[in-house]
Amino acid sequence: MSVIATQFRDLDLADEAVQESLTDAARSWPAAGVPDSPAAWLMTVAKRRAIDVYRRQKRERARLDAVAPDLDEARYDSDAGGDHMIGDAGFDVENLDGDERLRLMLLCCHPALDTDAQVALTLRLVAGLTVSEISRAFLVPEATLAQRIVRAKRKIRTAGMALTIPSAFDERLDAVLAVLYLVFNEGYLAHDAEREPIRHELVDEAVRLTAVVTELAPESAEAIGLLALERFHRARSAGRFDSVGDLILLDDQDRTAWDIDEIGEANRLLGAALANMRPGRFQLEALIAAQHANARTAADTDWPQIARLYEQLAQVTGSAVVALNHAVAVAEADGPLVGLALADELEGLDDYHLLWAVRAELSRRAGKMSDARRFAERALTYDVHGAERRRLERLLAATG
Repeated sequence: MSVIATQFRDLDLADEAVQESLTDAARSWPAAGVPDSPAAWLMTVAKRRAIDVYRRQKRERARLDAVAPDLDEARYDSDAGGDHMIGDAGFDVENLDGDERLRLMLLCCHPALDTDAQVALTLRLVAGLTVSEISRAFLVPEATLAQRIVRAKRKIRTAGMALTIPSAFDERLDAVLAVLYLVFNEGYLAHDAEREPIRHELVDEAVRLTAVVTELAPESAEAIGLLALERFHRARSAGRFDSVGDLILLDDQDRTAWDIDEIGEANRLLGAALANMRPGRFQLEALIAAQHANARTAADTDWPQIARLYEQLAQVTGSAVVALNHAVAVAEADGPLVGLALADELEGLDDYHLLWAVRAELSRRAGKMSDARRFAERALTYDVHGAERRRLERLLAATG
């Protein structure tokens, strides 16, 4: 998609052309067979679709110019796109090793867009996540998220933003890291009930692209910290679900199934990030993940330290979800009643099913069975599927 977007300077056109090429493939491949080079086939069809639209728009502008030239205020110039196809001026493309997905990610993360719009647009166009999946990541309604994406694409088009690769990578780094973090989480947490519990293709792609980013921005402690965080989590993938796809709680996981070599590499990366002495969100999260990954038994887990790290992370991010995780860590360190008191005080998460799930579990541990049942029933009213729903149903059954 980035090739088309860069060539035509029209992200909406590129998105439409790629979607049409995928539709054509779904129609023709079952009967004609998959071509020898599927990617080349899709690219060829997408370019043809884009050229058809481009030529039609050009004819329409020419007709408008002929009959009413003063009304043609939308004439495309060298900065807005259209008649002028462009290349990759101003950027050392060789450093990207021909990676089109990262190129498109950089194109979407234009600094003129607000961060939420950058992330939402990139998750949709680059990672291929659905509006439903992205809305869950942002904790906003689907309609709101869809409008956000539409407005971002419209702003790129109407403001004439040059869809070129940036010469200054740093100005888009924060948005790129946020995108990679959400892509990894969508793969690792697997919200879609129709898929496998872990979407390994998203997990592996996020790790790969984050590694590329660390090469492009070797001084970024946060990029290295994010890569460490991803690798700590990926190292534990084999022990997270049972044979029927149900989540195994951390205390019950078979730690011999964890990838010790990957944990070692994650430790090395985290050490390199911390050596920069520029702490940030992803490094704090990696420190928390390291506490879990390096504990050889559940009893070895340093919950007081994890609770302190979550407290720092909540201060850095201002996130109510992080504050909820802090409450869980405090419950492990100091008992369920202490954690429950913190969870009960949280604001802004009334429509977040995990708030009610946490309150249900901590109430159960504290012996408050009627509260536990009420909270579990509330959690189950939300759009929860698969292993997560089954776990809540077991929790509800445990309340009697």
